[in-house]
Amino acid sequence: MNAPATTPKVGFVSLGCPKALTDSELILTQLSAEGYQTSKTFEGADLVIVNTCGFIDDAVKESLDTIGEALAENGKVIVTGCLGAREAEGGGNLVQTMHPSVLAVTGPHATHEVMEAVHKHLPKPHDPFVDLVPPQGIKLTPRHYAYLKISEGCNHRCTFCIIPSMRGDLVSRPIGDVLTEARKLFEAGVKELLVVSQDTSAYGVDVQYRTGFWDGKPVKTRMFDLVRQLGEIAKPFGAWVRLHYVYPYPHVDEIVPLMAEGLVLPYLDVPLQHSHPDVLKRMKRPASGEKNLERIARWREICPEMVVRSTFIAGFPGETEDEFAHLLQFVQEAQIDRAGCFAYSPVNGASANQLANPVPDALREERRARFMAVAEAVSAQRLQRRVGATMQVLVDSAPGLGKKGGVGRSYADAPEIDGVVRLLPPEKISKQLKVGEFTKARIVQADGHDLVALPI
Repeated sequence: MNAPATTPKVGFVSLGCPKALTDSELILTQLSAEGYQTSKTFEGADLVIVNTCGFIDDAVKESLDTIGEALAENGKVIVTGCLGAREAEGGGNLVQTMHPSVLAVTGPHATHEVMEAVHKHLPKPHDPFVDLVPPQGIKLTPRHYAYLKISEGCNHRCTFCIIPSMRGDLVSRPIGDVLTEARKLFEAGVKELLVVSQDTSAYGVDVQYRTGFWDGKPVKTRMFDLVRQLGEIAKPFGAWVRLHYVYPYPHVDEIVPLMAEGLVLPYLDVPLQHSHPDVLKRMKRPASGEKNLERIARWREICPEMVVRSTFIAGFPGETEDEFAHLLQFVQEAQIDRAGCFAYSPVNGASANQLANPVPDALREERRARFMAVAEAVSAQRLQRRVGATMQVLVDSAPGLGKKGGVGRSYADAPEIDGVVRLLPPEKISKQLKVGEFTKARIVQADGHDLVALPI
């Protein structure tokens, strides 16, 4: 087949979590390196790639609907991501069963397989030239923050989760590769690096914490060494490092002094899911035997500025009213700064579906609403304590050249999942807010999940 006379154009849709987003960035980087033009729309594209999510029912529906839309509008569709690894109830691939006309289907972290499918159906315009793309690759986030994926897969077998069946067991990236990517991102202007994986605390377990090399020096492949090095790399750039998906294993305690020193943000995203030991046992959660109340209290003794965000499940099979009440009390006593909650949703293929005493749908939703009322009251109370304080804010938007105020985030706010800091117009005429830069601001009001602040 002859190469097309015009530059081939690939439409691209990325769905799902930050881990999927980093997969999308790898594919987009390779497409650009090979000379393909990419687009967020289906119109005028020679083919479309849809990176899917397949974890919960709503995500599956969104992915299948998007594939159908791409097929209707374009006709030539390659599917990748977690949904691509899902089986249909009667056997066979779920995507191909629902949409048999797709060109190809792959699972997650499959850049090579996706590119093979692209080459088959849309020949590349020329040989790869890596200098066609920036050193940090193509990013789907705003220029001033980026996700850094440190591993793929997970060794746990939580009963409500099917991620290991889609993404496999834990595979840690070589520490030298991770640190090199981090430095390139900071050099490219990134002011906030968000560390993601399925289980950040387990980094290096699969390779027995072997020693790697970076900048000519030995560095162990383990969480503490990684976080310390990331903080040191970020320091000259005045940038933030934020940790996500941190399971509360004992060795996480070692990270907290680094936060107290200011090397990394005093922010931990800890996916606790529940508090009652019997529910955690049914969930087969890692670290379910740990005394999380005492652990969080100890973290805050070491680092009083620590912010803890977490996610929880209400209405898990067998959850009694007493077990749910235990969860409500935990959120209050632990003073969780930012909490999200899902009503339990059966996922096809998850072993939790076979557990006894499923909670009725209406009661699941009622418990989720009750949980959020309690969690939001705790969060509002903790936000109120910020009023009067001066905080560093990373500006995400600043209309009118920053003279009309803007929107940003403090160290306590991860993008898209936490609150924001609404910035008032600066009082000083010389003061100008710029997207991707830090500004100091005095907190004047707490409003729901958000803060209102005056730049100074």
